[in-house]
Amino acid sequence: MELGLITFADMLPETLSGGAINAHQRIKDLLEEIQLADQLGLDVFGVGEHHRPDYAVSSPAIILAAAASITKRIKLASAVTVLSSDDPVRVFQDFSTVDLISSGRAEIIAGRGSFIESFPLFGYNLKDYDELFTEKLNLLLKINQNEVLSWTGKHRPSFENRGVYPRPYQQELPIWLAAGGTPASAVRAATLGLPLMLAIIGGMPEQFVPFVNLYRETAKNAGQDITKLQMGINNHVYIGEDSQKAGDEFYPYYASMMDRVGRDRGWPPHTRQQFDNSRSSRGALMVGSVQQVIDKILYEHELFGNTRFLAQASIGHVPHKLTMKSIELFGTKVAPVIRREVG
Repeated sequence: MELGLITFADMLPETLSGGAINAHQRIKDLLEEIQLADQLGLDVFGVGEHHRPDYAVSSPAIILAAAASITKRIKLASAVTVLSSDDPVRVFQDFSTVDLISSGRAEIIAGRGSFIESFPLFGYNLKDYDELFTEKLNLLLKINQNEVLSWTGKHRPSFENRGVYPRPYQQELPIWLAAGGTPASAVRAATLGLPLMLAIIGGMPEQFVPFVNLYRETAKNAGQDITKLQMGINNHVYIGEDSQKAGDEFYPYYASMMDRVGRDRGWPPHTRQQFDNSRSSRGALMVGSVQQVIDKILYEHELFGNTRFLAQASIGHVPHKLTMKSIELFGTKVAPVIRREVG
């Protein structure tokens, strides 16, 4: 099983209009996190895309290109590319360029995104939410498989017999489909034979077993070789030497992030009881000691048989040094045990 990290590069919004002091520091910190993950021998690092003042990255490919120049072996992925509001041609060109810089380590994890800011920003109608993603994913997959092609669509201008360059260092870019538990996403990924990345950021992991079963059953019925299908899980993770201390350190930052997002969605304030319930042995939140995180990753592997696990390891405004310590523990203490147990 591949083990890695993802981040949305959470940051405190700038206090001075027109300034970018916080973003500057956050991106410097992010590159240190990616470099550390590479040095620790982790397999993947994913960077999210957002268009909000509380996240530092709107263009994952630029960050990954910078990371490619300071890393040696780790795979560099978007997590996610908000494909519905982007141009598949440019997405392919950007990640092909990252692939060339990194000598074949680029990946795209495509999704519809958990926020909607990019739609009005780039002139798209939310009424076309699913239609946009379906059409643009189709085009991205065709570009990945064909150097020269023609395209006719509804939401993106057509073209005839055009080449898309540069081509990647790999024969094709690995393209994953991101999902949050919507059955239609499982069916789409399975029908297309795409690897699936499932985010489990609330509730209990066992609730997602029917979703994963749907993915595999649909793939089988569609004639896919399910023995070759890759499937990943993503959880919120924070690791400390001591369970209680880890929870006490992480809770204020996590609650602040949940409340910030929740205000836009009508959620009540996040309580310590909710937080502790999520940290329980069957909860989705992986916050605690090394052994607790190991146990939860192995538990999810028993449930899902996943081939990849990505820890979302920098959430909210957790100080950089604490995030780096959590990553270090993940790479030096957790990963070796998971690899040994899973084989």
